[in-house]
Amino acid sequence: AVVSTQSTGCNIKTMDADEILDFNFTSLRVVNKIIMKSECLRDTFTDLDASSQVLEILMSPDSPWLRLSTFGQAGSTSSEFPRDSDTVESFECTATQVNRYKLTLLKPSLKALLQSTKISVRMDERGFLSLQYMIRTEDGNTSFVEYLCAPDEDFEE
Repeated sequence: AVVSTQSTGCNIKTMDADEILDFNFTSLRVVNKIIMKSECLRDTFTDLDASSQVLEILMSPDSPWLRLSTFGQAGSTSSEFPRDSDTVESFECTATQVNRYKLTLLKPSLKALLQSTKISVRMDERGFLSLQYMIRTEDGNTSFVEYLCAPDEDFEE
C-alpha cells in the first residue's frame, strides 16, 4: 500500500489596527433613512464624475432632501431626489447631514446595486452609511445585501 501525505504551509502578514472601527449600525442610532427604487440610483452612479475621489451625500428633512455630488477634474456633478419623487418609497429624515465617502470604498457595492430592485440608504449619528440592497433571486425569493461605509475623515464641513 502506498501512503501519501500532503502538507501545506503559508505565512500571513498581519497588521495591528491603530483603532478598531465600530460598525455597530443599529436602528436606534439612525438619523436619516430613505428607501427608493434602485433604477434611479443606477442611472445616477453612471453619471457621476469618475475622476472624483469622493461622493458627497446630503440627506435632509428639507429641500433638497437627498443630493449626491462628486467633485472631479471637470467640475462638480450633483443629482437631487425630492421626497415626493416616484422613485422614493419611504422618507424619514430628522436632521440635515452632509458626509463624504471615498468612491473607491463604495464601488464594490455597485455590483449589488445592479442586481437590486430597491435600496435603503441610511446614515447614523456618526455619519456611517448603510446601503441595503433588496435583490429578487431567480427562484422568487428576496435577499438583502448590506454595505457599510465610514465617512471620509479628511472631510470637514
